[in-house]
Amino acid sequence: MDFGLILEYGWVLLVLVALEGLLAADNALVLAIMVKHLPEETRKKALFYGLFGAFLFRFGSLFVISYLVDIWQVQAIGAAYLLFIAANHIIRKIAASKKSVTEEAAESGTKEAADNKKAGFWMTVFKVELADIAFAVDSILAAVALAVALPPSGLPQIGGLDGGVFLVIFAGGFIGLVIMRFAASFFVKLLHARPGLEVAAFIIVGWVGVKLAVITLAHPSLGVISEHFAHSTAWKATFYIVLLLIAAIGWFMSKQTIEENKGENPVRELDKQLGK
Repeated sequence: MDFGLILEYGWVLLVLVALEGLLAADNALVLAIMVKHLPEETRKKALFYGLFGAFLFRFGSLFVISYLVDIWQVQAIGAAYLLFIAANHIIRKIAASKKSVTEEAAESGTKEAADNKKAGFWMTVFKVELADIAFAVDSILAAVALAVALPPSGLPQIGGLDGGVFLVIFAGGFIGLVIMRFAASFFVKLLHARPGLEVAAFIIVGWVGVKLAVITLAHPSLGVISEHFAHSTAWKATFYIVLLLIAAIGWFMSKQTIEENKGENPVRELDKQLGK
């Protein structure tokens, strides 16, 4: 790879890590609620087994999707799904705009917590596994949409994808799992201080869905828009400029709410539930 190509791949990976971190924060709180009923010494084990299974699922599903990613129907479904989860989350967030990050995550995990009260260790691991898989679907689709338009890296193909693209998507997913387990406290603290970033993250997911929709419409089988446009420097620059603007607006719009959440400590609550 030449230096310019390394920069482009590195930039996509950086965006993936930031997006994974923001999305993983609420997910980590939900998982913490799911294992809360277990004895302190077994909470970490339940999360470890669940996350290990999720890692295997992410790798396997990425390998499968690498063969399907060039099918325009699959691209269309992925784009529609990303747009749906973004719109659904934003609508729910607006409806519950007076609630804090901690309260929102706790509400999301209320049903899981109620169901888990009488659940044993392995049943809890199974439920954590299912939750991780649900989180992984969103993550993988967003990662594929971000990386699929990257130029060829020159590395051998893995599955049906260019080797460099596959490795970037895999690294993003793996780092997402690491963040969910070990660095979630940092991102929960960040969302606590800047709650607008959560909405911004899902707007970015929707914007990534738009990017995948553009790739779909440019597919040779459809030809609705020019294939050249979907991979052009102008479109890539527009996409990332808008992405950065969304993140910046989410950051600065949170200034008003920092003091409102000052008395809460979701980080301490998360650490307590995870038995740290």
